[in-house]
Amino acid sequence: MAEAALRTQLCELAKSLFDRGYSVGTAGNVSVRLPDGYLMTPTNSCLGRLDPERISKLGPDWAHLSGDKPSKEVFLHRAVLDARPEAGAVVHLHSTHATAISCLAPEGGDAEIPPLTPYFVMRIGRRLPCVAYYRPGDAAMEPAVHAAARAAKALLLANHGPVVSGASLTEAVHAAEELEEAARLALVLRGVPGVRALNAAQVDDLLETFG
Repeated sequence: MAEAALRTQLCELAKSLFDRGYSVGTAGNVSVRLPDGYLMTPTNSCLGRLDPERISKLGPDWAHLSGDKPSKEVFLHRAVLDARPEAGAVVHLHSTHATAISCLAPEGGDAEIPPLTPYFVMRIGRRLPCVAYYRPGDAAMEPAVHAAARAAKALLLANHGPVVSGASLTEAVHAAEELEEAARLALVLRGVPGVRALNAAQVDDLLETFG
């Protein structure tokens, strides 16, 4: 897809996420890999009111080339995209239920979202690591995010929110939406007797077919 079309698509998908409450205020940021660098939402921008012409463009070395100044969490996207060369985009949100899970998950461990639906397994995978808490904007988290991203398509930042990658921007957005729904289901069903999750063989089959 041409860069101009990607800029428009980024703004449209970001607005859709914002309009549905997946981010509020100036929370959240999105990046897209280009043949000659990266696009990223600007710092202190609202996902619901982005201007395609003002989207930040960064070079292959992540240096700011044009547009508004990029998100202060540029290192977060760099960590994921460097760790996952097959990924074409990263979506970081503060969506309510996934963020709630990030407050419950053990730091440095895996979040407790069981494989309740095949779609969670297909889009997120077997693991959802939770990176230890760092102050928002603290670049010291980059090595921990990089390590977690090497093992998983998506991760949680403790007490902060989800970071999700995908082969394309649309795939990353769809995966972020699926993660939020899975988190909501996990919280709704937590402690309910008789909940049936997918078994190990079913999870293996999905990963072999769609992973």
